[in-house]
Amino acid sequence: MSLHRRPVRVLAMPVALAVSAMAACSPGGSEARVEPPPAPPGNVAGFCAALHKELPETVAGLARTRTEPESDLTASWGGSAIVLRCGIPRPPEMLDPKQGGVEVNGVSWLLEKRGDGGFRFTTGMRLAYTEVRVDKEHATDAGMLVGLSTAIAATVPAGIASY
Repeated sequence: MSLHRRPVRVLAMPVALAVSAMAACSPGGSEARVEPPPAPPGNVAGFCAALHKELPETVAGLARTRTEPESDLTASWGGSAIVLRCGIPRPPEMLDPKQGGVEVNGVSWLLEKRGDGGFRFTTGMRLAYTEVRVDKEHATDAGMLVGLSTAIAATVPAGIASY
């Protein structure tokens, strides 16, 4: 998993400035339709429930919005502009040594550009995989990962998930 050997480090302070500059972004809808991942193992579901309680109220200047269906495995900000799913199975891309990644506040992230211009960020080296999908409009930098990384580092132990 080269993602974990050659991460690019993002420092919190410069990234925080970039995030605050994005604060003028207007939020999307007041609710997002987010399919939870298939039921993860019990210990992973517990990490995700703890994460759900620690997630920030704003990400990239967007307010946290309700997900439908409600689940401790999902969260969103700005409607569906930024969507988080915790407890996903390991993505096969984690094994591709050509995939790029970043490290933010001690959390490694796999970066994948999506066909619609947005990005998918997936945590690595944690006992629960968490993905964050960001739409094209809000995929301007990885600064949005600062608060999410802090919450993940506090609630999802480092290690390699077994599923």
